[in-house]
Amino acid sequence: MQNFRLSNSVATTIAILFHAIGLAGMLWGNSNYFAGLSSLNLLLVLVLILLTQQDKNRSFYLFMIAAMIIGFGVEIIGVHTGWLFGKYHYTSQLGYAAFSVPLIIGVNWFVVSYCSGMSIKAFQNKLSSKFPEASLETNKKVKVLSVILDGALLAVLFDWLMEPVAVKLGYWIWEGDIPFYNYFCWFVISSLLLWIFDKSRFEKKNKFAVHLLLIQSMFFLLLRTFL
Repeated sequence: MQNFRLSNSVATTIAILFHAIGLAGMLWGNSNYFAGLSSLNLLLVLVLILLTQQDKNRSFYLFMIAAMIIGFGVEIIGVHTGWLFGKYHYTSQLGYAAFSVPLIIGVNWFVVSYCSGMSIKAFQNKLSSKFPEASLETNKKVKVLSVILDGALLAVLFDWLMEPVAVKLGYWIWEGDIPFYNYFCWFVISSLLLWIFDKSRFEKKNKFAVHLLLIQSMFFLLLRTFL
């Protein structure tokens, strides 16, 4: 995958196709069956990210591994203690698990943090191209804070869209209602991952990541509305 790259348009088309099939299957077919394929869909998304990332250097892979390990680690703490996110537990719907947490959850944390960071970077680049003079006056620290905090807000918004759908599809089960504390913890942990994202030295331009965040957000918004 180091030398082979997939165009953003092809990767976006593939992502739309698979999410559309999943959406149709969950709304009008066997929702339990298609929900069980979610881990495979996340693996496909991971492959598409790897095939569209421009410069897959050591720093990129270190960020990816760090996001997966941290994401998986906080979920273990959350499931076994309730100190993070609240009281919940996973089902077998997301496939193989270790320490009561599906292995694919680490991939999800990487995908969400990567796409959120890339989206904020894309927005900053768009502003810079349209208003170059204003961009020159913008403090570098402000841009870094924007990647971390605005990116974390995007991640929390995505989780807010996803949570009720995930519960309906049986990915995990809450003891009671979804607490506000869950979203607070998502913001804090996402901020940490996005800080690592910003500090990591790899090419931070990937249109597919922006498209993917929009595709997945629309996917869960439609399921949240009609499921």
